[in-house]
Amino acid sequence: MGREDLEVLERKIEEGEKRERAELRRRQKEILKKERVSFFTDFKKFITKGNVLDMAVGVVIGTAFNAIVNGLVKMIINPCVAFFTDGVSLDELQHVIREEILDAEGAVVTAELSIQYGAWIQTIIDFLIIALTVFIAVRVIRKMERKLRAKELAREEAEAKCKKAEEERKEAEEKAVADAKARAEKAILDEYYANIREQSQLLREIAESVRK
Repeated sequence: MGREDLEVLERKIEEGEKRERAELRRRQKEILKKERVSFFTDFKKFITKGNVLDMAVGVVIGTAFNAIVNGLVKMIINPCVAFFTDGVSLDELQHVIREEILDAEGAVVTAELSIQYGAWIQTIIDFLIIALTVFIAVRVIRKMERKLRAKELAREEAEAKCKKAEEERKEAEEKAVADAKARAEKAILDEYYANIREQSQLLREIAESVRK
């Protein structure tokens, strides 16, 4: 093979590789085009998924429950605390590190610096109430799930026992039928062999009588 033939062969190989790459890119584009979903269709699938709806319901309920907890703290707990602290609400409890300094006209020169431990305690109370409520709710839900699961397991066990009893009954019936059939066949074979023995005895007697 000459140099020109080798160059022609190399060009053909290169052209074949280019065609393969072009065909591969075309197939990839077709696949992407088939799998392409419009924005609104994709958004519709997203918002109609169960986990998204559950999350939205959880956010709404959590926001409403947070308002309930805040109302409990501000409207019930704070007045009780104020009763024992000379009218000071829980969120107003603080330790002043530096007093507020005013000028002659009453303008604030230096702002008050304080540790607002009352608001921090109120935040802790909010957290504990929410955590306790969530814990109780989860505990109740798990208990109900266990009860439902226990009922389901009991039902499955009962169905399994019934199925096993039905299978055993069918097996017993099939065995009884097979035993009856075997006994009938044995009786037929016994009768058949008995007849053969009688015929053989009769033939022997005839043969003996002929010989005499």
